[in-house]
Amino acid sequence: MQMTDRGLVALARHEGIVPGPYRDATGTWTFGIGHTAAARPPDPGAMPRGMPDDLEAGIREAFRVFRADLAHYEADVRRAVTVPLKPHEFDALVSFHYNTGGIARAALTRHLNAGNRVAAANAFLNWRRPASIIPRREAERDLFRHGRYPGGTIPVWSVDCAGRVDFSQPIRRLTETQALALLHPAKTVPPPSSAPTSEKPTRWLARLITLVSSLIRRT
Repeated sequence: MQMTDRGLVALARHEGIVPGPYRDATGTWTFGIGHTAAARPPDPGAMPRGMPDDLEAGIREAFRVFRADLAHYEADVRRAVTVPLKPHEFDALVSFHYNTGGIARAALTRHLNAGNRVAAANAFLNWRRPASIIPRREAERDLFRHGRYPGGTIPVWSVDCAGRVDFSQPIRRLTETQALALLHPAKTVPPPSSAPTSEKPTRWLARLITLVSSLIRRT
C-alpha cells in the first residue's frame, strides 16, 4: 500500500516547502518538505545555507527528496500496522509518522492493531507538542476517521543563511496540480519511429491498387 495522491498533497500542505536548509521548532536542521538527516541523505546541516539561486530547481529538489523519504515512512507504517487499512487511514498514519517518527510505539497503533479504531483515532491527539501542532493532529485524526482531506494551496517559504524561516508571507503557493506534477514527473517518451507512419499509407495504397485492378479485370 502507498499513499494516495490526495494524501501526498495533504502531507505536503502540512509540512510546507522551504527550498533551503532551516532549523525546525526543535532546532533540527531540516530541508524542503520536512526532510531531516534522520530519514536518509542528504544531510540538511551540510547543505549550502540560504535560498537557492534557482528557486524552481530548489522546489524540484525538495519534491525529489520528499518522494525518496516517503518510501521509508510508508514501509514503517506497513510493518507496524497488522490490520487491513483503507487508503485514507493509511494516508493519515503516514502523515502522522512522517511528522513524529512514532508509529511503532504510538498508542494509536496498539489500539488499531487491537481492532479499536475509535480509540486509535482519539490517540492521534496524544502527540500534541508543541501546541502549534494540534491543528495538524486534528486534521490527521479527521482524515483517519472520516476520510476528510484538507484543502488549499501549498506554501513555499523563504529562509535566511542562519536557517530562520520567514513565515510572514509565502513567496509562492503551489496548486494541487502543480504539486502532483512535481510528485510524478513525466517520463521521457522516445519519439515514435517514422517507419510505421510511412508504411501505413503504403499498405493502403497497395490494397487500393489491387482492388482497382481486380475490378478492371472483371469488366
